[in-house]
Amino acid sequence: MAPTIYDLTEALQSKLYIPGMPDCNGDMILTVCRYIIKLCSSRKDEQDDKVISLLQQLNNSVENSCIDHLDEDQSFIIMLKSFVPKLKVFLKVPNSKSTTLNPIELLAVFIDFLLEIWDDMTHYKDSFESCQTELKFFITFLGDKPASQSTSLDENKNVLTDIEDVANDVGSFLYSYFFYIGEEDWTRDNRSKDLALADILGKVEQVKEKIKELCIAASWKMLTPKTSVVSLFLFDSLLDDLNLLMIQKYETSIDVKDQIRTIIEELKSLRTFLEDVEVQKHPELEGFLIQTSDIAYEVLYILTSYAPVWYLNLRLPQVMEKIKLIRLPLEKLNKYPTEQVSSQDEKPLEDIVVDFRADANRIAGMLKDVENPSQKAPSTEEDIYVGLDDEANEITEILLGNQKKQQIISIWGMPGLGKTTLAKKIYGDDRVVKYFHKRAYCVISQTYDKKNTLIAILASMSSLERDELSKLDEETLGEKLYKSLCGEETRFLIILDDIWKDVWSDLQRYFPENQSGSRILFTTRFEKIGSQASDECIVRNLRFLTDDECWELLKIKVFHNVQLEDIGELEDIGMTIARKCGGLPLAVVVTAAVLANIEKNKAKWEEVAKSLSSNISKDNSCMKILELSYNYLPMHLKPCFLYFGAFEEDREIPVQKLISLWVAEGFVQKVNKKQSNVVSYGYLTDLISRGLVQVGKRRSDGGVKTCYIHDLLREMCLTIAENDNFMKVVQE
Repeated sequence: MAPTIYDLTEALQSKLYIPGMPDCNGDMILTVCRYIIKLCSSRKDEQDDKVISLLQQLNNSVENSCIDHLDEDQSFIIMLKSFVPKLKVFLKVPNSKSTTLNPIELLAVFIDFLLEIWDDMTHYKDSFESCQTELKFFITFLGDKPASQSTSLDENKNVLTDIEDVANDVGSFLYSYFFYIGEEDWTRDNRSKDLALADILGKVEQVKEKIKELCIAASWKMLTPKTSVVSLFLFDSLLDDLNLLMIQKYETSIDVKDQIRTIIEELKSLRTFLEDVEVQKHPELEGFLIQTSDIAYEVLYILTSYAPVWYLNLRLPQVMEKIKLIRLPLEKLNKYPTEQVSSQDEKPLEDIVVDFRADANRIAGMLKDVENPSQKAPSTEEDIYVGLDDEANEITEILLGNQKKQQIISIWGMPGLGKTTLAKKIYGDDRVVKYFHKRAYCVISQTYDKKNTLIAILASMSSLERDELSKLDEETLGEKLYKSLCGEETRFLIILDDIWKDVWSDLQRYFPENQSGSRILFTTRFEKIGSQASDECIVRNLRFLTDDECWELLKIKVFHNVQLEDIGELEDIGMTIARKCGGLPLAVVVTAAVLANIEKNKAKWEEVAKSLSSNISKDNSCMKILELSYNYLPMHLKPCFLYFGAFEEDREIPVQKLISLWVAEGFVQKVNKKQSNVVSYGYLTDLISRGLVQVGKRRSDGGVKTCYIHDLLREMCLTIAENDNFMKVVQE
């Protein structure tokens, strides 16, 4: 556990004078201490534990003393003097094997730490400015992946080793300069200091020469993808940033400014062509957009980092070469619009548009699409309960039964079976609404939070506002809930959706066991949850849909509930697709959304059938089917959908917050705020119509106020996002 150093921080920032350490800088020591805490928390080492323990003792010593008289506290002074020499080992680049960072990341973090120390050296900043400048450039180089990681392993290793040696020399230099313990060290030799600094700068020049050689030798064909999930509007956002940067940062550097201007114009040209090719209809071309976006990211990184002009003059021409390599195949497609995209694709590329449209027409077209959102797929908000009627009636009869003693009913089954849909159907049944005096529906999920759960239950049963309830502590909330349900005549129904282990044991005491016929209903993935809650718990395993039920649900979703006696050539292939859904309603819904958004002909449906895994089993999570729905999304919707993975599981997301984040991330065309919001809302309604996003609450005018996604779809978002380097979850 990380130590608490609040008292030590206050002491070291109080201009403490330490006898025998006249130049000891408290701020600098604190910088090292904070670095030690961060480093030690990410690795296990006995030596680290000793230093952390001593650091905690120092803090405790301050806590037990008076800060104003610490100069006179010999026990504290002695302890501090014994602590400072132990810091020396941390002024060397740590071993990457003991941390989660790779060697390049670790080296960059360490150099940044050295720069923090230098920032604390207020009296000597001018003396070290040149060395600080070079260290900042090293961080830039380490982060410039196409330059630092695109050559041979041996060449990279040599340069990284040289940079590490320089960083270690700087660390030793800083230690020797500030941490003098003995009396003999009070008088310093300025000449020896100057020689040491000159030696470091000499090594830096040697490393820079090697970096130049690396840049020249780096393959122009090697691109380091920022992400394989892109949108044209994200690309626009990057171009806007590049334009702004050129104006703000490089007004006096004519050569660099001209190179940037040329690159921007080339990127704009590529972007316009890719838009007109309608990338979403030709997945083979999406790679070109990814590569083009990579180049924009690369330029943006180089320009926003601390890079000298000589480095820019090496790297920017390389970027231009990369653009040329991308342009060649695209120019060929433009010249031969009927040529096949690849030798494996039997269809010619037929929809290439060579007349570039004006920005105004493009935006107007987008707004028109938003005003008349896709009508191809039905809303998943409709109450469609194929195969659930019998289950719902049986469980409802149990809830309304004559049993006066409180009962617990548990519905369990794998994700995607429709447990939540069934629970909501039961909760809204007119008979249930009339029978129970109080009802509450609460989603639990893996990220169980006791206080939030109590607030949700109380808020759904009373007129109390969540904001008011959130001011109360857990025990007060629990007591309030218990009292609201207490009473021999009070009959309540509590539905706990997606409950996991140990949750009921934590909440049980807040639900009084009266004799009025109250009921607790669980939905869960695990059979044992119910039996562990009560020996008398009624446990129901939700069944899979039959093939006929899957086909019935598929038809309803694809054909908008229209009664079709005969769908002709689609009957057989439709049944095949339905069978491949494995009896999972969620798989049927997302597959139906794919079918609803493509042409309704046999050839197109056969393509979908081939894409579906032929060995979907009832034991797996049907990820292959769910991924199919993602693969068929238009390119501009993919990043918007994956972004749902960044939100907490089973939590409703305010729509206004969501679309603002989409615009900020560059997923939506940058026009004025009102138009951007309209476009974003159109994207959301499209995702809802495709069965990938659910409506939580609606506004008074019928618009969507909150939304959420199924936890299985969220898992898919996280998997794809991490695989495609779109987003990384640090900790769940």
